[in-house]
Amino acid sequence: MQRFDWGILLRAGVRGLGLKPREFWDLTPVELRLMLGEDNGAAPMGRARLDELLSAFPDDAKGDGS
Repeated sequence: MQRFDWGILLRAGVRGLGLKPREFWDLTPVELRLMLGEDNGAAPMGRARLDELLSAFPDDAKGDGS
């Protein structure tokens, strides 16, 4: 398992990106990696995959969760 070096990441976020500490801690690791210019090469989700997910997990029309 890969571990995060939070000290280095915090310095990169605060000093390098100019984030406030609260803004840094509100980010997900993926968001931080994107902001730092790291790209894992994964293609963004296409419309076909979004349609598959919408079919599998439709929104509740009532909005009450039941």
